[in-house]
Amino acid sequence: MKESLKEKNILGRINSPADLKGLSVREMEALAQEIREVIIETVSRTGGHLAPNLGAVELTIALHYVFDAPRDKIIWDVGHQSYAHKLITGRKDRFHTLRTYGGISGFPKRSESPYDTFDTGHSSTSISAGLGISTAKALLGEKCKVISVIGDGSMTAGMAFEGLNQAGETEKDLIVVLNDNAMSISPNVGAFSSFLSRKMTGKRFIKFRKELENFLTSLPGVGGNILSLARRWEDSMLTLFTPGMLFEAFKFKYIGPINGHRLDPLIEALNNARHLEGPVLVHVLTKKGKGYEPAEKDPSHYHGVGSFEIQTGSPPKKEPQPPPSYTDVFGRTMVTLGERDEKLFAITAAMPEGTGLTHFARAFPDRFLDVGIAEQHAVTFGAGLATEGFRPVVAIYSTFLQRAYDQIIHDVCLPNLPVVFAIDRGGLVGEDGPTHHGHFDITYLRSLPNITLMAPKDENELQHMLFTALQQPGPVAVRYPRGQGVGVAMDTEFKALPVGKVEIIKEGRDLTVAALGAMVHPALQAAEELEKERISACVVNCRFVKPLDSRIAELGQSTGRLLVVEENARQGGLGGAILELCNDMGIEGIRIRRLGLPDHFVEHGPLALLREKYGLCSSGIVREAKDFLERA
Repeated sequence: MKESLKEKNILGRINSPADLKGLSVREMEALAQEIREVIIETVSRTGGHLAPNLGAVELTIALHYVFDAPRDKIIWDVGHQSYAHKLITGRKDRFHTLRTYGGISGFPKRSESPYDTFDTGHSSTSISAGLGISTAKALLGEKCKVISVIGDGSMTAGMAFEGLNQAGETEKDLIVVLNDNAMSISPNVGAFSSFLSRKMTGKRFIKFRKELENFLTSLPGVGGNILSLARRWEDSMLTLFTPGMLFEAFKFKYIGPINGHRLDPLIEALNNARHLEGPVLVHVLTKKGKGYEPAEKDPSHYHGVGSFEIQTGSPPKKEPQPPPSYTDVFGRTMVTLGERDEKLFAITAAMPEGTGLTHFARAFPDRFLDVGIAEQHAVTFGAGLATEGFRPVVAIYSTFLQRAYDQIIHDVCLPNLPVVFAIDRGGLVGEDGPTHHGHFDITYLRSLPNITLMAPKDENELQHMLFTALQQPGPVAVRYPRGQGVGVAMDTEFKALPVGKVEIIKEGRDLTVAALGAMVHPALQAAEELEKERISACVVNCRFVKPLDSRIAELGQSTGRLLVVEENARQGGLGGAILELCNDMGIEGIRIRRLGLPDHFVEHGPLALLREKYGLCSSGIVREAKDFLERA
């Protein structure tokens, strides 16, 4: 039977969710297998969020089978689990372009499809958005169902509970599907996660259940019916060990927990929810990485991956050995610094692997905390540590640190506490696109009093900047890019950098190129190319955005032209800071041009391609410098 269904190529017949309605459960089970195969094959080439998408295939099929999208509104929290949704909603012919330049996004986008109800990319927004949509539909007199699909990791964030609280109070029609796989990106942490995970999954219970199933199945004639009743009893018992009471306290009707990989009970539960009025929560249990053994064994690693070999799960072999990533250098530097300073404390928000802090966590478990998807809490928790003499390092991606902006201002900068922000993924990040590019951090941080803001030119300078940051009496942010370092030699001893002072890498007479962070080495390469055309460029490694060295303006004045290069939005970035500096210093006779990212959200695509498009590479800097010099 399975082979005959396979030969039917069921996915080939699915052009919209309406095509699911005529399928049998067995056909939908075969469809789930086809979808998994397509996801694995595509992600093995393009990279992407593998494990979470594999875990949500049956849930996606059931949702589109029961509900009538796009009239009914399905919102995918974060969007890490939306690949099956894209395949079902008319994008299977373009799915091979996933996360490629000009191709479909790895996240839901309203501009991409009417089936994508809400643009997502950051966690814990679906309940609030769903409540807003449900409220609007009620005011418009439109009848439809609104379904917010949220993971248990996202449910640990405060915003999710704010949405639950309001939804229960307003009693609007809203279905929340809790996709519970006991993980976000890394294993979940915190009291709520422990409560959520109270399932009857102990070894004794599993053994008892298996023996009972075998016995009942062996009974002639009646065994199947009794087994069905036993499974219903099991579901009722499970409710006693899960947080139904918690969600009911929020005035939600609670259904679950439901096996998220069995279509029959999934469809039944969602049909029941569809006919209920007011807020409903459907608790679904899934396995992250389902159907691909390497991802099932290591779902954290396969949460978001680059290309890999399907047979082994390993990345394609690369020769020669690449330089270490900035993330890895940060993580290993933290271990060395932690050995020297017993007051050093590391904090992350559900990203110990992604930020490189797994080494530190193993070495100093008492001085490490993963707070879950709770960036605001991470920052203020660090501030509390700092008041007691500890040196907290809060490691959060640039795009996610945006969520804690108020806490940075009021809880760290205002009291001038020595909290260090290790800002990974500063600048463009590539295929994850506009929700994940980190090109606003310079803009949103440099205006804050008391903060010191710096960016290393390479991985060696990163370790010195981290060492320097820990010597400062107030808040410090160190911003560094995603991916591999430049490949420079690593110093064996740390050194403190002079705060607020630039490094002049190359002297020049025709123009000054002031570069920051990852743009310094391309600027130096550009200067070498310009020399071949007898153009002499001074190259400055700015190092610090705040405090800003007045020598930048003086060097620009000496050459008459100053080209500022940064991988940040031009609005409010380093270029703007230098313009303000020149104005405040009353400097005249200097022309300034800013080379950075434009005033729009940058699309997804390979990092090298995006940098080339926006001129943030050596050839782009050469073009900009020559055009700058040619204009009177």
